[in-house]
Amino acid sequence: MTAPAPAHRLSALRAVVCDTDGVITDTAPTHATAWKAAFDAHLRTLGDPAARRPFDAGEDYLRYVDGRSRLDGAAAFLTARGLHPSPAETRAVATEKERLFTELIRERGVRAHPGTVRLLGALRAAGVPLAAVSASRHAREVLASARVLDLFDAVVDGVDAARLRLPGKPDPALFLEAARLLAVPPADCAVLEDARAGVEAGRRGGFGLVVGVDRAAGPGTADALRAAGADVVVRDPAELLAAPGAGVPS
Repeated sequence: MTAPAPAHRLSALRAVVCDTDGVITDTAPTHATAWKAAFDAHLRTLGDPAARRPFDAGEDYLRYVDGRSRLDGAAAFLTARGLHPSPAETRAVATEKERLFTELIRERGVRAHPGTVRLLGALRAAGVPLAAVSASRHAREVLASARVLDLFDAVVDGVDAARLRLPGKPDPALFLEAARLLAVPPADCAVLEDARAGVEAGRRGGFGLVVGVDRAAGPGTADALRAAGADVVVRDPAELLAAPGAGVPS
């Protein structure tokens, strides 16, 4: 039996760049858990009752930290609470989140989303270069733990961002670096992203196709991804597999 091919709008492009957490691996809930523990511990030290309201691992995660670097995410959420965190406070929260996340993934392991693995396999069989992108410094460890690291021709993560001084999403710098490593112009690459900031980064970077992955499937989440710049929104990347000549779901 012949394996399904990537739908024509995707296979017509020369390369595909995927966000890691939430698109490739099922680590977004682990990130949210670590953020909640780190933020709530910090908020409990504050005197203002309004500011001490616990971090919402659903809405607050998606709105303020999903897809962003640790420092940018910590600053965005604390500022949204009306706080004026010092650089040291922001670093302390971000460092604690990093410690908790590392502990959790080493305890629980990492699972790749089966639908994404199916799509990546079809793309690789078709000879399409692939890159994984993440703001996390643990992206390579996460991809290796999920047994998908060898699917990618390039990986750009938080270590690379720090070394190259690349700004985080919604700036497109991480995606642009991935396209550079693949030696394919952004206009000939697709981006797969589940975070609003990442979708905006793909659009701002001039990528040929920006696919929003709506894992949450909550009220308004698909609309939010479209508003951020997604050309196509799917619940699972496997939806981008189709018979030759079929369209991409929208």
